[in-house]
Amino acid sequence: MKPVYTDFVEAVKDIQDGMTIMVGGFGLCGIPENLILALAETGVKNLTVISNNCGIDDWGLGILLKNRQIKKMIGSYVGENKEFERQVLSGEIEVELIPQGTLAEKIRAGGAGIPAFYTPAGVGTPVAKGKETRVFHGREYLLEEAVTADFSLIRAWKADKMGNLVYRKTARNFNPMIAAAGKVTIAEVEELVDIGELDPDHIHTPSIYVQRLIVGKQEKRIERLTVRG
Repeated sequence: MKPVYTDFVEAVKDIQDGMTIMVGGFGLCGIPENLILALAETGVKNLTVISNNCGIDDWGLGILLKNRQIKKMIGSYVGENKEFERQVLSGEIEVELIPQGTLAEKIRAGGAGIPAFYTPAGVGTPVAKGKETRVFHGREYLLEEAVTADFSLIRAWKADKMGNLVYRKTARNFNPMIAAAGKVTIAEVEELVDIGELDPDHIHTPSIYVQRLIVGKQEKRIERLTVRG
């Protein structure tokens, strides 16, 4: 049985200034929006955040960005956030942009206990600056180090009381690998069920990777609405 919190601020209270956190989601899909709001409420600052992107100006990680709670952002896509662009150009935030596949593998490797790996992505570009390279079978590769975090904040569709998780469709995205790469993983879920109610063959994240659970209703905002005329 994993601790089940009823207060989001209480769930994140151990995240302190200067820590490194990973946050699941892709755009606004599958983000732990209530845990992010709770972090904004705590006022924790100087965070290093590892996530695919940094939300939008007024939602998701964009809220922490606007509050100046993020010291460094490690991600692969930041094109939907004007405030992020402003802070980068003015030197108010550090940023490390990583090819999306490389970022995914850095997180996966961290969760698997693999310290580093070689990839061809980024060879011959500024991404390769200062990194070791080797040639395998006539092709050049970069050595990329894995990443881990003090806390991982993720979102799932269902959880049982042991902490086994099921994600819903594309909301799975980065969440499973981020769940494995945090020293403490907090899962925000839409529904909590009794042990035995989840089909073992349908579990995406085993309970061993999850330390805290909390149930919450989400707005599930749409990042960019496209309609046919």
